[in-house]
Amino acid sequence: MKPTAATVVCGIIGDPVEHSMSPAMQNAAFEAAGIDWVYVAFRVDRELLSAAVAGVRALGLRGLNVTVPHKVDIMSYLDSIDPVARRIGAVNTIVNGSGHLRGYNTDAAGFTHALATGGVNVAGRRVVVLGAGGGARAVVYSLADLGAVPVIVNRTPERAEALAADVTRDTGVDAAGSVLTPSTLDELARSAVLIVNTTSVGMSPHVDASPCPPAVLRRDLAVCDIVYNPLRTALMRDAGAAGARTISGVEMLVGQGARAFELWTGLGAPVDVMRRVVLTELGHGA
Repeated sequence: MKPTAATVVCGIIGDPVEHSMSPAMQNAAFEAAGIDWVYVAFRVDRELLSAAVAGVRALGLRGLNVTVPHKVDIMSYLDSIDPVARRIGAVNTIVNGSGHLRGYNTDAAGFTHALATGGVNVAGRRVVVLGAGGGARAVVYSLADLGAVPVIVNRTPERAEALAADVTRDTGVDAAGSVLTPSTLDELARSAVLIVNTTSVGMSPHVDASPCPPAVLRRDLAVCDIVYNPLRTALMRDAGAAGARTISGVEMLVGQGARAFELWTGLGAPVDVMRRVVLTELGHGA
C-alpha cells in the first residue's frame, strides 16, 4: 500500500535503532490487517528526546515504541501513564490520542508470553536477571507477579539494589540486588531455574559478546535473552551447548509488539504473521 497524506504513521525511537525488527514486523501486521498505516524507525539521541516527543505531537504520529536508552526518561514527557507502566517505572509504547500522549509498558506482557511459550514455570524459584535498566524493570515485575524470587545483578550494584527495593516495596516479593561478576553469577545460578539477559550485550553487531561465562550454564537451567538480533546470541549458543533450555528474544518481541499493535489500532494482532516476518528477516524463516 503506497503511503499518502492520509496514511497513519507509527514508529520506534531509540539509540541505536538500526537493528530493530519492529518496522518489518509492524508493517507486515498493518498490511495483513488491511489498514493504511506505516511504521518507521527513528534514531534519537538522549539530548533530543524532548524534541522528539514534541515532534510526535506536531506531526500527529499515532504512536511510538520506545527502546533503549529512553524507556525511563520518556515518562517525564508524557501526559498520562498506564498504571502497569507506572508501577514498572518504564514505558515502551506511546499512544497519541488527539495530542494526548499516554505511555504503556507492553514488555511485561511480552516477557510473560515468552516464558509461557518456553514452558518455564518460575513460581517459587530463584531467577537471575542480568541488568537493571528499563527492560529489566518489566522483566523483574513480571517475575514477581508470577511468584518468582528475582535476583538482579548489574555492573553497578546500586542500580540493582534500587530496583530490587522497588519490587519488594510494590509487590511484597523479597527481590535482591547484587554486583555482576563471574563468581556472583556462578553462585546464584546454582539455585536458579532461569537466567534472563536484559542488557544489550550480544546485540548485533557485537555478536560474539556474552554477559554470562559459559561455565555458569548447565543442563537443568533455562536461559532467556531478550536480545533477538542475532536470533542465536553468544549467550544462547553457549546455553544450547550446555544443554540448557533456551528462550529466544523473538517471542518477547512479538508479544510486546502484538500488544502495541492492539493499543494503536483497536484490532486483534496477526501474531503468526508478525512472528513469521521477524524470523524471515533474521534468516530463520520461510
